[in-house]
Amino acid sequence: MNEDFKRAKKVIGGAKQFIHGDTAVSYGALLAGCRFFGGYPITPASEIAEQMSRLLPKVGGTYIQMEDELASIAAVIGSSWTGAKAMTATSGPGFSLMQENLGFAAMSETPLVLANVQRSGPSTGQPTLGAQGDMMQARYGSHGDYHPIVLSPNTIQETLELTIRSFNLA
Repeated sequence: MNEDFKRAKKVIGGAKQFIHGDTAVSYGALLAGCRFFGGYPITPASEIAEQMSRLLPKVGGTYIQMEDELASIAAVIGSSWTGAKAMTATSGPGFSLMQENLGFAAMSETPLVLANVQRSGPSTGQPTLGAQGDMMQARYGSHGDYHPIVLSPNTIQETLELTIRSFNLA
């Protein structure tokens, strides 16, 4: 095990835990070596930002709460350019706002991880009900001819595992 993984495992704890999806994303990111999170709170992804703000400093990482979703994804791109494993998290309306910068990240071949915690319904949807309505936007949202890697977990365990995998794929 590398030192980053050991440090993250110590912060998370070794005992089995009952957790929800946002926690699984946070833990997976830490275990994968994420050291920068540029976030903006949006339900139901807010708990990822809250947990990363608390846990990232314990593993030597940086959390910055940005003024909006556009700044959030821009900060993640910039952080990735410095060599840091970087991520953000959002939900449907925030994801829509990030599309131009996601296209820029694809064009510039910038590795990053974005957790799109989906919720059901059009527009702002139902903030407390999960869904997969953003899958088409995740695959084809920005302009241009590129093919982003989109992973869609089905369980909490798979959420943790696919978060780790997303950093390796990025």
